[in-house]
Amino acid sequence: MNTTIIWQKEDSWRFEVGSAILPNGQTVERAQIRHPGAVVLVPLTAVNNVLMLKQYRVALGQTILELPAGTRGWHEPWEQCAQRELREETGHRAARLTPLGDVWPAPGASDELMRFYVSQGLTVDPLEQDEDELLEVTPMPLAELVEMAFDGRVQDGKSVVGILRTARWLGWI
Repeated sequence: MNTTIIWQKEDSWRFEVGSAILPNGQTVERAQIRHPGAVVLVPLTAVNNVLMLKQYRVALGQTILELPAGTRGWHEPWEQCAQRELREETGHRAARLTPLGDVWPAPGASDELMRFYVSQGLTVDPLEQDEDELLEVTPMPLAELVEMAFDGRVQDGKSVVGILRTARWLGWI
């Protein structure tokens, strides 16, 4: 695809516009986000509480409930990114990171890949939060979060996937 970069965030994702040739030979114009990937964390305590975030989202104009997550650097190892984001957003480090698989959250507009991890053996080890994030860590029972994922009280897609995959991993569903 021949592209022009319209906007780029430092060493992170970028917005491109350009033309591409489809498998049938047709040329189309497209706008897309090129993304280095992101991690989504399910910080699970010994009593099956999850450290959720209440986070203000500018695009929605409101605070929502979601799992900790964040963008990795283009060449940053996935587990290194997972620990960094966990420490920045919850103030904890995980003794164990168990992969729960990957998801493309918006394949029609982006090549972003989200990698999910259950984070266990949590110990306090904070890093400074990003200056543009307004976060409140809120421990919640996983069983309640599963119900909230099914009934729509958790609307963030990555959080629904992480919550339900964790419940499946534990053999609950």
